[in-house]
Amino acid sequence: MPHESGFRVERDSLGEKRVPKGAYYGIQTLRAFENFPISGLRPAPVLVTATAMVKLAAAKANLKVGLLDRKRADAICKAAEEIINGKFRGEFIVDAFQAGAGTSHNMNANEVIANRATELLGGRLGSYSIVHPNDHVNMSQSTNDVVPTSLRLAALISSNGLIASLKKCEKAFSRKSKEFSSVVKAGRTHLQDAVPVTLGQEFGSYASALKNASERFEAAGARLKVIGLGATAAGTGINTHPRYRDVAVSELAKASGLKGLKKAGDTFEALAFMSDFAAFSGAMRLACMDLVKISNDLRLLSSGPHTGLAEITLPPVQPGSSIMPGKVNPVMAEMLAMVSFHVMGADHAIALAAQAGQLELNVMGPVIGHNLLGSIEILTNALDAFTTKCVAGIKADKKKCAFYFESSAALATVLNVFIGYEKAAEVVKESQKSGRSIKDVVIGNGILTSAEWTKLMRPENLTRPADLKGLLKKEKKN
Repeated sequence: MPHESGFRVERDSLGEKRVPKGAYYGIQTLRAFENFPISGLRPAPVLVTATAMVKLAAAKANLKVGLLDRKRADAICKAAEEIINGKFRGEFIVDAFQAGAGTSHNMNANEVIANRATELLGGRLGSYSIVHPNDHVNMSQSTNDVVPTSLRLAALISSNGLIASLKKCEKAFSRKSKEFSSVVKAGRTHLQDAVPVTLGQEFGSYASALKNASERFEAAGARLKVIGLGATAAGTGINTHPRYRDVAVSELAKASGLKGLKKAGDTFEALAFMSDFAAFSGAMRLACMDLVKISNDLRLLSSGPHTGLAEITLPPVQPGSSIMPGKVNPVMAEMLAMVSFHVMGADHAIALAAQAGQLELNVMGPVIGHNLLGSIEILTNALDAFTTKCVAGIKADKKKCAFYFESSAALATVLNVFIGYEKAAEVVKESQKSGRSIKDVVIGNGILTSAEWTKLMRPENLTRPADLKGLLKKEKKN
């Protein structure tokens, strides 16, 4: 093969190009690199790993069904395993925004593996007579089934970390719920005073929300285990051996270590629809909606500290102002909200791409994969930082909570049981007009005695179902 100093010349159906002499990628990768100088973003490392797993599984399957010889199969498998183990990552140079369906990414993988396999067999880089990117590495495959399969694997592998981070955050809130179980405070609805709750109940709701989010992820992840590998270009499985699909999916389970992988019941649906990715992204969107609510709650509860609610304090992690000395901001909660907004925006892009398929193929896989895998990564990192640097160190201001609890006009709600809603409302009006506390009005007007009021105001009577009338009758008998 002719080549100039520092370069080699490769040919494809469009002509010739000079490829850097030591590059493991080839001419089709280089064309894509030149065609798509879009974002500077490269494929997610987990996607590269997943694609190499697909190539490894395909080579083993082709060997077992008799389509690929042992020498080439072993070299391809060795090259793919090296990529899985982290080698040659700098050879994956195609922009995240590229040719539809991810053909450029697939060929990038094919060329890197072919050149490395050729090298292992004693050949020169760019000499594809020994191991060819299309004929051997891509045997029994098409971009159209390789890329969706790779995305499914990558999302599943990444989601393990995301679910673990969610559960870690859930446990942190659960621990705080127990720690704050006896801290009674004023509840708030419509941002106005409401009936009492415990700080532990508030934090328990956050833990429950995250538990629900984890369960939604696990349910959505189960659908990602349905694999369309073997569908090839349009769903027919053209150019594959009749046993290839079963063997390939089995080998893919071994290569990835993922349990429960199974072949798609309808290979045409597997290529034409991206609903499973949209469902997983939707689970992230729902989780982020809850996380924004939680971050806003923490910011409100810690607001002040002298002119806000200040019922809790968040760990100070950095100075909060370039001009106001001593100011500390709830930066970890703010960060979590910003990440959540980003993920929700990415979900919208995924939804648009998922509905943009035509006929036998949805070609929007690259943008779906970029947004899905990117969202999983940043949400995982954000949750880890938020849990460690914020939730774990939250403290309650018990005195401030008690003050708001005792000052709340919503305490009059317990009077509904004894004097009805209308008369209880009159008590509230009198309290607000006179400036006297609800307690003083109730006792002063003879509605309840001081002992009865004290009995009713116990936290266990106000923050869970209780027979209030029965409590006072029992008190009188005693």
